Formats: sequence, C-alpha cells, structure tokens
Amino acid sequence: MPSFSRTQLMLGLALAGFAGPGQTAGFALVEQNASGLGNAYAGQAASAQDASTIFFNPAGMTLLPDQQLVLAGHLIKPQTKFSGTVSPAVLGGGNGGDAGDLAFVPNAYFAFRLTPDVHLGIGVNAPFGLKTEYDSTWKGRTQAIKSELKTVNLNPSIAWKASESFSLGAGLNIQYAEATLSSATGAAIPPPVGTVKGDDYGWGFNLGALWQLNDATRVGFSYRSEVDYTLKGSFKVNGVTVVNPIHADLTLPDSASLSLFHKLGTRWDLLADVTWTGWSDFDALRIVNASGGPVSTTIENWDDTYRYSLGANYHLNDRITLRGGVAYDQTPVSNAYRTARIPDGDRTWIAFGGQYRVSERSTLDFGYAHLFIRDVRINKTEGTAPPITLTGTYEGAVDILSAQFTHSF
Repeated sequence: MPSFSRTQLMLGLALAGFAGPGQTAGFALVEQNASGLGNAYAGQAASAQDASTIFFNPAGMTLLPDQQLVLAGHLIKPQTKFSGTVSPAVLGGGNGGDAGDLAFVPNAYFAFRLTPDVHLGIGVNAPFGLKTEYDSTWKGRTQAIKSELKTVNLNPSIAWKASESFSLGAGLNIQYAEATLSSATGAAIPPPVGTVKGDDYGWGFNLGALWQLNDATRVGFSYRSEVDYTLKGSFKVNGVTVVNPIHADLTLPDSASLSLFHKLGTRWDLLADVTWTGWSDFDALRIVNASGGPVSTTIENWDDTYRYSLGANYHLNDRITLRGGVAYDQTPVSNAYRTARIPDGDRTWIAFGGQYRVSERSTLDFGYAHLFIRDVRINKTEGTAPPITLTGTYEGAVDILSAQFTHSF
C-alpha cells in the first residue's frame, strides 16, 4: 500500500484546470508571485510590492493603489533521480527515471480600497502541492509509483490602516485538497498497481501586521494557520475497487514569517526574511477503512523547519528595477524517515529578476531561480512478506522561470 508525500512538489490549481510543480521544503509552495521570485522571496511579508501581498501579508494592501490586479505564471522544471539497490534483488527493475516534469503554475490576486483606511482583496493560489511519478517497473515500485497532492485556495482578505505607521490584515482560506497515491501490490512485471485516491475541503486563516518604522524601513509579520482534512475515497487495484470507502486525516502545517524591507538611498532596497513552518504535525499518514481498521500506516516524524532569505533591488531608472536573492530552505525529513515518496533534502536558492514599467499603471515582472538540492540517502524497509528494502541516493535540482502582469486602476 502507498504512503504519502515527497520533495518534487506538484502544485495544482485543480478547480481552475491547471496543475504544476513548485519547490520548497516538504510540500509547501512559496511560488505565489513572480515579483518576489527574483529576490528568492526575501522580505515578502514587508515589501507589499503588489496585490500578491494578500498571500504573504494581507496588511500590505494598505500600501497599494485604489485597485490592482495581479496575474502571474511559473514554468517549473524539477529533476529528481534515484540510484541504488533493492533487497531482495530478485525484485529487479531500473532506477525509476526522472520523477520531475515541466509544468505551468498560475496565481491571481485583486485588491481594492473600500474606504480611506480599509482595503479588501481576494487571491486564488495553491499553498501546498506535490507530485512524483516513477517508471512503473522501477526497483522501488512496491514502495511508490505515483504520489500527487493538489490544493486550490480561495483567500478573501481585509486590511486596516490603524495609523500612519501601523496596519493590520486578516484573511480566510477556503481550500480543496485531492491526493492520489499508487504503488505495486506485487513483484510481477508489469506489476498490479494499487491506487488510493481521496479529497476533501478545509479552511483556515491568515493574519498580518506591518510597521513603518521610518521613511526607509518597515517590518512585516504574518501567520498562516493549519488546515485539517479528512480525505475520503477508495482503494483500487488495476482499476477495480477493493476497499470503499477509505479515509485519511491530514493536517497541512501552519507557518509564520518575519520580514524586513529597507530603502538604502534612492537606488537600492534590501530585503530579508525568516519563515518557520510547523511540519512536526505530520507524524504519520494512516489510511483506514469505514470501520476504522488500518489499510496502511506510514510513519513520517517530520521536523519543524526554517527558511532564510536575503534579497536586493536596484532601481536602474524610472522604468527598470533589477532584483537578486539567495535563500536556504531546510528539509523537514530526517535520514531515518526518508521514503521514496519523500526524498526531500535541504535546498539553496540562487535567484534574479526584474521589473519593467510598461506605463504609469502597468508593470511586467520576471524572475528566474535555480535550486541546488543536497544529495540525500534512503534506506527504507516496507512490507513483511518478504520485507523489501530500498537503499541508495537521491540527487535533484529545480529551475523556475516566472512572469507577472500587474495593472492598477
């Protein structure tokens, strides 16, 4: 039976008909705009550069024009490759190929001023997502073939300018999640494939605060709550239903960010950020039948993580701004609990980008990032008849290219 999750992240805006991979630690997705990618998403809870602040810190809407629309898209090419052995060796098979694939990911935001001190907004995004898919005959097929999680999030928000230097914001997150997990149920080639599929709706909230310390410096703090799901669906083997219904409880973690934005003269902006994510809630994935009997249990024991980022903007002239940034993103997965569905490793971001002001009201942003993912080891045993052990190394990298159109009304 399958377990759940992994590092090659697949973002799916399922309700909008889109799907694509993102890339941060665990299966959280930070790719929520193109304007922040060039800074490796440094300072996003304080920069409030456009309506995508609805996701990063809704209080930032108080710095926006009367009405603003943001449309963003991301081309993401992850690469994940396994090399190693399986025991017993009679299982055979290859190394699974490249589990990553090129995909397109969209985001959209709209914000407007309701009164002089109150702003409203709405965002459509995907805070979490994942996908890996190995060759169906690879040597680890009894542990994982396909693992996919799609989420879509509707995020209505409000911001209040409490004073000239202090703003507060809040948002509601209405989320849909769908998970598909498959693996081989036997050693034969081609293998019989067991597939678990389920979905559910959940909700949470996000909060933010923004302090303008002086004309040059502001600090932002934001918090996103947990979202609880009970994914309900069925277990099929080669398309034939074996167990129906099944369900699995899943908690998507909370997170908190502290950001700094500082203007260094008229040309330079400096940005910094630290983000904590509460992955320790993800201790196990338990799939049970209608009576509560176990269908599958995978121990995860993830750890809380931190992401650190630094960025800079250079205002070349009135029309062109150049951006750069670096980030370090911890993995929540320890060596002892790494699985074929979660071959996650620490990653280092190198990013650059820019903005071109098309007119007084419209801008185009672009960004590119390359993620260096640390090679990691796996030594995972599953099953009992006989137990099957997958041993080896994962190596990976990610390239992200993003573009964004912003229009103020």
